[in-house]
Amino acid sequence: MKMNLSLKIQLVVRAAAVGLTLMLSAGCGDSPAAGGPDAGSPPPSPLAELGRLIFHDPSLSSPPGQSCATCHDPDHAFTDGRPGAPTSQGAVAGRFGRRNAPSAMYLGACPPLHYSDAAGTLIGGLFLDGRVQSLAQQATHPLLGALEMNNVDPAAIVTRLRAASYAPRLVELFGPAALDRNETALDAMAQSVSAFEQSDALQPFTSKYDRYLEGRAALTDSELRGLRLFEDPAKGNCAACHPSRPADGAPRPLFTDFSYDNLGIPRNPASPFYALPADLNPDGAAAIDRGLGATLGDPAEAGKFRVPSLRNVALTAPYGHNGYFADLRSIVDFYNTRDDRPDPWPAPEVPGTVNRDELGRLGLRDDEVADLVAFLGALTDGYAP
Repeated sequence: MKMNLSLKIQLVVRAAAVGLTLMLSAGCGDSPAAGGPDAGSPPPSPLAELGRLIFHDPSLSSPPGQSCATCHDPDHAFTDGRPGAPTSQGAVAGRFGRRNAPSAMYLGACPPLHYSDAAGTLIGGLFLDGRVQSLAQQATHPLLGALEMNNVDPAAIVTRLRAASYAPRLVELFGPAALDRNETALDAMAQSVSAFEQSDALQPFTSKYDRYLEGRAALTDSELRGLRLFEDPAKGNCAACHPSRPADGAPRPLFTDFSYDNLGIPRNPASPFYALPADLNPDGAAAIDRGLGATLGDPAEAGKFRVPSLRNVALTAPYGHNGYFADLRSIVDFYNTRDDRPDPWPAPEVPGTVNRDELGRLGLRDDEVADLVAFLGALTDGYAP
């Protein structure tokens, strides 16, 4: 079983690498992060600063007007803070993606997709379905997505890079031939964005909980009760997938183990993705997001998505891969009562692989749910006593 799974992952990793190579050769706002890093943090590297400029450049979409930061807004913990829809609108008006844009923060430690013998499960991979293996690979995909930045081919992106005000910096950092070929230009762009996404701007570790672990802040009574519930295997059990203590060798907890799970989230009837024309959504209202199962071509993994970090979770509504939950209290209530409510929740989008062992019937009282939400609020960066 593990040998077959390992082979599937190898094939996916190889396919991602080959796909990126083919894509490259085919001819593929400006404010600090929530709270920002400590005042004493070192300045960003020249590469990360270049990546920041690219990340915020609205001229890279077709038509111009949408940057990476449009759907990953620093003022909303690098998620899409625009109201009105549970998923993000692309550069072309009326085109909406299938998924709720996740936070781009705290992804620097995410490993490539692999099977972990220690954890007994799949770990890592970028995007919620693990279909690429590094931040640099991930950087080019939205630029070519018809529902995102809508460039027709890599050459269109490189034309825009050559005209950008920061083009001399690309040449300075990557050499005089950096913009001569599509492949080298997009590689330089991707490396720059990856450096920015791994900088302190996107992983500042400045929450109240960080200060609590350092002995520099005290949690309120409600936050402390929430922390106990979060870590108690017999209660919330949240730390099973969102570790709240530093792992071996890590200075701070990331609040994700980068594993995959099917939470049983229902289809979101409010998603505008279902109404897209057939060339953009062939299955129409019957479309099903199979997540990791689609990446691996394995029905046993259908409906599973990578566990997100809970850092800054109070800023990142809506919740769930399809934005089904409008607020934090709603998704915590779902975890608590999914399988134990007189008026049942709607059926899961993918019912066959739902995790029914670790959530769905937690038995938390209303006041305990409130304490859990209070603790989650202590994970917001930028805490100042």
